[in-house]
Amino acid sequence: MFEQTFKNIDDILHKDAGCSSELDYVEQTSWILFLKYLDDFEKDKKTAAELTGKSYTPIIAPEFQWNVWAMPKNGDGKLDHHKALTGDDLKDFVDHKLFPYLKKFKVQAESANTIEYKVGEIFSELKNRLQSGYNLREVINRIDELRFRTHAEKHEMSHLYESKIQNMGNAGRNGGEYYTPRPLIKTIVKVVAPKIGDTIYDGAVGSAGFLCEAFDYLKNSKSLTTKDVEILQKKTFYGKEKKSLAYIIGTMNMILHGVEAPNIVHTNTLAENLADIQEKDRYDVVLANPPFGGKERAEVQQNFPIKTGETASLFLQHFIKILKAGGKAGVVIKNTFLSNTDNATVAIRKQLLESCNLHTVLDLPGGVFSGAGVKTVVLFFEKGEPTKKVWYYQLNLDRNLGKTNPLNENDLAEFVNLQKTFADSPNSWRINIKDIDQTTLDLSLKNPCKKEEVALRSPKAILEEINALDKESVEILNSISELL
Repeated sequence: MFEQTFKNIDDILHKDAGCSSELDYVEQTSWILFLKYLDDFEKDKKTAAELTGKSYTPIIAPEFQWNVWAMPKNGDGKLDHHKALTGDDLKDFVDHKLFPYLKKFKVQAESANTIEYKVGEIFSELKNRLQSGYNLREVINRIDELRFRTHAEKHEMSHLYESKIQNMGNAGRNGGEYYTPRPLIKTIVKVVAPKIGDTIYDGAVGSAGFLCEAFDYLKNSKSLTTKDVEILQKKTFYGKEKKSLAYIIGTMNMILHGVEAPNIVHTNTLAENLADIQEKDRYDVVLANPPFGGKERAEVQQNFPIKTGETASLFLQHFIKILKAGGKAGVVIKNTFLSNTDNATVAIRKQLLESCNLHTVLDLPGGVFSGAGVKTVVLFFEKGEPTKKVWYYQLNLDRNLGKTNPLNENDLAEFVNLQKTFADSPNSWRINIKDIDQTTLDLSLKNPCKKEEVALRSPKAILEEINALDKESVEILNSISELL
């Protein structure tokens, strides 16, 4: 039912002049979905309070609650058309009353890690793009069909939302930067293996895929105590995101996965001066796929000891700095980071190898990221000890990856298994850092197990050799006959 509802909503948004792409569909679905989620959240909180004999004060004032402005219902539980706003009346209410009201929550909230603050921040970052109040009424009616009350409902909703984010990535434009394939994220989380009590950080949070998967991993890692649940909800996951749409989607994605007030901040991570990062700002785990190919302005580069315009190289410096001593990281980066000879890249490689143990490099085939032929690697490292040996794994698949044939967890199963002991195989090997060029610190993948391909001879050459051998055999036999 949920899946069909989402399809119907997309059909409505498609015919609205204010929505022109899959990105707009996700953005507009998100804010309405968020308000419906908030309504169910408040109902659950009220029920829980009543069971313990307490009263519950709603976050949202009565006139702005879902059942008043969005879905007033009659005695039969159906939409009361006499009270329900639609057309220009609905659009005017949303644009000029609802959004301004919700924006105020940001300054009124007690702290940034409350759901009130998230309400204010989300509605400060977007606007209603639907130009037709009648289309808006249809979307609201459809979203009211959705429920967030049970675990199964929330799980299905989060799965569908992930699908929408994936479709947004496949749609092109800037969508691809929001989506890292979930099988790859799950694998990175497994290898890094965070534990409850760790602080987990993604400074390029996008759709929050890494934080969502880490939450699911920890939630299922053991039987959770009440204290564990509170730690996961409030003191585990942290993210930063520069772009408004990605910030909204990431926040919504975490909420749908079960984190009530995600600690995601809307800010440009790279605008933070590395020299200002103190011990209290550091994290136990970094999981990230920073944007690559971007070019940062000179004033942003001034925040980093190693100056470069390459976005991913700046992020890597940030991640190394923000990790605690003994902290662990799994970071996706372009494979050219391993071999580029420009001064900045060589300097960052040197910093990484000297301050961290880069124990594993996972080499991914092209096509892992839909719509992008760029080749990437995953760097796994721990901060505190210099690198002595690096274990490489080259993912060689017997098929081409693409939108219709994506990466799956089975593709990465051998990597996960072999990585536990850094085992050698036809696809994996180790190098000693002291054996590489100490000037360039080139970490290029050179699989010693890969056999050189033997050039096949033409049939004509083979026949000529057979004839020559036959002739030689005849001559040898004749010589033996003469001797006898």
